[in-house]
Amino acid sequence: MTPAGEGEWRRLDRRTSLVTAAVLCGVAAGAGVPVTAGLAGSRPLWQALAWVLAGAFLLIGGGTTAEHVRLRHTRYRIGADQVELHSGLLLLKRRSLARERIRSVDLTANPLQRVLGLVKVRIGTGESTGGGESTLELEFVTRTEGERLRRELLTRAFAPEAVPGHDGTLAVLDPRWIRYAPVSFVTGLLAGAAAGAVMQVSEWFGVQSEVIDWIGDRFQDVSLPWMIVDLALLATLAGAVGSLGLWVEMWWNHRLEREPGGTLRVRRGLFSTRSVTLEEERLRGVELVEPLGVRLAGAARVDAVASGLAEDDEKHTDLKTLLPAAPRAVAARIAAEVLREPVTPFSVPLTPHPRAARARRLRWALSAVLLPAAVLALLGALLTPVLLYVAAGWTLVLSPLAVALALDAYRSLGHALGGAHLVTRSGTARRATVALQRSGIIGWTVKQSYFQRRAGILTLTATTAAGERAYDVLDADASEGLAFAAEAVPGLLTPFLETAETAATAATVESAGTPETAEPARTVEAPGTAEARSTEG
Repeated sequence: MTPAGEGEWRRLDRRTSLVTAAVLCGVAAGAGVPVTAGLAGSRPLWQALAWVLAGAFLLIGGGTTAEHVRLRHTRYRIGADQVELHSGLLLLKRRSLARERIRSVDLTANPLQRVLGLVKVRIGTGESTGGGESTLELEFVTRTEGERLRRELLTRAFAPEAVPGHDGTLAVLDPRWIRYAPVSFVTGLLAGAAAGAVMQVSEWFGVQSEVIDWIGDRFQDVSLPWMIVDLALLATLAGAVGSLGLWVEMWWNHRLEREPGGTLRVRRGLFSTRSVTLEEERLRGVELVEPLGVRLAGAARVDAVASGLAEDDEKHTDLKTLLPAAPRAVAARIAAEVLREPVTPFSVPLTPHPRAARARRLRWALSAVLLPAAVLALLGALLTPVLLYVAAGWTLVLSPLAVALALDAYRSLGHALGGAHLVTRSGTARRATVALQRSGIIGWTVKQSYFQRRAGILTLTATTAAGERAYDVLDADASEGLAFAAEAVPGLLTPFLETAETAATAATVESAGTPETAEPARTVEAPGTAEARSTEG
């Protein structure tokens, strides 16, 4: 497609129809195999094939024709002030985005699209408006056109000044990082998916009972508990192999770069390539994420805390990842370079939380184990003694694990101020340490339940316009936590705090019997009495 001048209407690439035809061929083949196998059981094979092939041709031909019609009635234009997209035949859709509000232009291409030289362009404003009204998607244009759109739409008249030593390539994939793939939660998910796939496919072909019998024959000399353990190990092995393959597909050729004009760009992918661009002016911090298995291996990944990354779109939650799981020291160094800081904020010693926070976590963990055990014991007393043994085994096995996780969750708690950033950490199965720009905090929410008030602790929530919108400092000491919030963003909590000196002065003036001549004291809530307070700036 020949590039047109600025402001002229352009069409999507004609080869988009080939992509649709190929996808429909795959759908027809995937659905045709089990359908043919099912029909062949009740009629001749040639007749079953004839019905399936007729349906496949109808699906492929009709879908490709519809896509061709869509292409002829879809056009877009890059104007001086707006990006416009017109589509539809019977139901016309005209959408536009103001260029000044565009914050991201992402390019993706799967293997078929790469062969054809096409990419999908996703233009976003980063606003959570719902219904996809904050994004425009062009499916598909040539890679050259996609790169041109990315550069043109993200060019700003005033770019931030470059900082020496921080431009260019910030991180390149180290193939040795693949060792962290099998210890992620993906391994367990893929293990379950592999076991479910075997049973589902065998059911399609009507041989599920034969598969179960074959597995039983392999383990006929093994006791039931050991058979379960062996099958779990086999499924885990399959999940580990799958996680390795998924890691290679997602992160191969990963490169994190800072481009002229004040943007960060992440490129990655082996078969399906993806290019994500983020304006630095939208960056409000970074997050060091350490899932349990990855943390035990001494690694962490780096996520961006920024607006403009489709936080409300579950299909694009991976757009915020700047660095895959890497050695923690490497991840901390890359985080510092992303923030343009000489020293990583994650090196600041964190303030530990009071013992009341540990007691709360122990109570929650033990309640999660003992309450179901009590239900099982009650049912066992009423119905069958077998449930009593189940309740006893449940308690003996899970209680130590719950206590260990609760203590780890307590040790993970912490907060501090690291220069221009607020640092807070929490979590055990997924421990996250957030370095949030103090200038990006627009409000504080102070929460204190009845039990927290008795224990002298509270939860602070820093609200911001980026990332998850809210980041918690869980179960901090009441007086220390409020002082921490007041210091993090000076003046934001001042109207809601009463210092001990002010209270003492007011009490002294009132006891002297001269309230009419004294300066009125502010009536605000003392630490530990606020149910909930928030302020927006």
